[in-house]
Amino acid sequence: MSKVDAERTKAESRGLRGSIASELREPTARFSDEAAQLLKFHGTYQQEDRDARKAARELAGEKSYGFMIRIRATAGRIPAILWRAVDDLADRHGNGTIRVTTRQALQLHGVRKADLRRTIADIVDHLGSTQGACGDVVRNVVAPAWPLAEPAYEATRRLARELAAAFTWQSGGYLEIWQDGETVHTENAEEPVYGATYLPRKFKIAVTVAGDNSVDVYTNDVGLIAVLDEAGNVAGYDVVAGGGLGRTHGKTTTYPRLASALGFVAVERVVDVVRAIVLVQRDFGDRTDRRHARLKYLIDDRGFDWFRAEVERVAGFALQPWRELPDWDDVPRFGWHAQGDGRWFYGLHVANGRVRDGDEVQLKSALRALAERGFDFNATLAQQLLIVDVGPDDRSLIDTVLHEHGVVPAEALAPFRRTALACPALPTCGQSLAEAERVIADLLDDIELELERVGLEDEPIAVRMTGCPNGCARPYMAEIGIVGQSADRYQVYLGGHRAGVRLAEPWREKLHLAEIAGELRPLFAAFAAERRESESFGDWCARNVREAVPA
Repeated sequence: MSKVDAERTKAESRGLRGSIASELREPTARFSDEAAQLLKFHGTYQQEDRDARKAARELAGEKSYGFMIRIRATAGRIPAILWRAVDDLADRHGNGTIRVTTRQALQLHGVRKADLRRTIADIVDHLGSTQGACGDVVRNVVAPAWPLAEPAYEATRRLARELAAAFTWQSGGYLEIWQDGETVHTENAEEPVYGATYLPRKFKIAVTVAGDNSVDVYTNDVGLIAVLDEAGNVAGYDVVAGGGLGRTHGKTTTYPRLASALGFVAVERVVDVVRAIVLVQRDFGDRTDRRHARLKYLIDDRGFDWFRAEVERVAGFALQPWRELPDWDDVPRFGWHAQGDGRWFYGLHVANGRVRDGDEVQLKSALRALAERGFDFNATLAQQLLIVDVGPDDRSLIDTVLHEHGVVPAEALAPFRRTALACPALPTCGQSLAEAERVIADLLDDIELELERVGLEDEPIAVRMTGCPNGCARPYMAEIGIVGQSADRYQVYLGGHRAGVRLAEPWREKLHLAEIAGELRPLFAAFAAERRESESFGDWCARNVREAVPA
C-alpha cells in the first residue's frame, strides 16, 4: 500500500508540480512522500540505500537516500551526444555506472537530491528526456532495436515515435521545474488525454513486426504487430491488449497475464485505437487498489467482449478481424550484422544491462570512446547495446576499441549467459525482497556446472531473475524464472517459451539461492536424455514438469 493517497496527490498536483520545486531548494536529503510520488512522472524514483540502513539505525543517523533517474529512449535510440552526457553524469552525480533497462531506457543510480535538477536539465540539453519515463502514464514505447533498412522495421520505429509524442503528458511543470521554463499551460489545465488524475497505473506499449518478438509483445498493456503485404510493406496492425507481469505474493487477485488478440486496424487508424484503449483504462481502471489497477484486471473483471465494445465505441469505428501471423521468434543479434543500407550494426552483450568499468573489462570507457567518435547506440529489451549505422570502413576501428578495453565478444560466452536478465533489486529498489543483479553471476556459475555435467553447456536456456514479484526482468516468460520471496528465498518458475508466447508455471518456492542449481540438476539430466528433436528446455518442462506450488 502506498504511503500516500496516489489519486488525491495527482488530482491536487497542479499539473504534476506539487511541492517538487520548493522541496528541491530545501537542504534535505529526501522529498516528502507526496512529492516523491509525483517525481515518478518526471522520471525519477526516490530510493534508500538499504545496505546502509543498519549502520544508520545503530548510529541513530538519517537514512541514506539517493535517486534513480530514468532516461526515455523511444524504440531504444540513444544518440552519441546523449550517451556522452549520461556517461559524464554517471561519474559526476551518480554511482559511476549506467544501466540499460529491460524496456530500452537508460538509468542513472545514486544521484543526490542536491544534484537532481542539474542532472535532469543536462539530459534535456543533450536531446534526452526523463518525462513520463515513470509514473501513471504511457511509459517508454518500445520497438525492435535492430536498425534494419526494411519498410516494416522503419514503420515500427516511426509509429513508436508517434505514439511517444501522442502520450507524453503536456503540463508545463516539467520544464518549469527542471529548466526554469516559462509557464506553458495554466496550473489547473487538464491533460487532453490523461485528465486530472492521469491513469490508474503505468501503461506499456510495444510495437513490432510480425514474427519478431524481441519486444515480448504479449507482456504489454497494448501490443501492435505490423502485418505485412506481399511486397513486405505494412498492411496494418494486429492489436493485442491486457498483458502485464506484475503480481503480489499471497494476493491471488494479482497474476501475470499475456495480452489477448483484439483485432486488426488499418495503418491510418492505429493511433486512434491505442488512444481509445488508453481512455477506457483511464475511465474504468481500478483506482481503489493500485495492485489491481492495470488494464489486465479491467479486462478480466469486465470481460473481453465488454472491453472490445467499449474500445470501438470510444474509437468511433469497429476493429477488423484478426489477421493470422507467422510463428514468432526472438533471436538475439550479437556481433556484426548488415543493416541493409550499406551500413552495419554490432551487438554487444551487457551483463544485466550494467555498464561499468572493471579491472579486466572497461566497457564504459569503450562505449565512451565510440560515442566520442560519433557512433550512436540502440538499446534492446534484452539489455543489449547495439552500435548502429556503422560504415564498412569503421568496423575494424570498433573491433579495435572493444578489444583494447577487454570487451569479450558475446560468442565467447555460453549461450544461456548471453540472454540472462536480472533486475537491480537490492540495495536501492524499495520493492525488492531479495537479491538479483548482485547474485545472478554466482547462480549462472552454478547452473553452468550442472549443464556441463549432462553435456548441455551450449544449450540456450533463458534464465531471468527478479528480487520481487513485480516482474521487471520478465521472469514469468523465462524457461527458468527466479523470483525473490524474502531474504535469500526464491520461487522458481519453469516452462516459458523462448519466443515469448507462453507463461512459465510455478515449480518451487522458498529455495535458498545456493539450492536452486541443485534442484534443477535432475531436470537437466532428464531433459538431456528424453528431449525430442530440437526441443527447448522450456518446451520440455511444459510437457513434463507438473509438480507446482501455489503462486
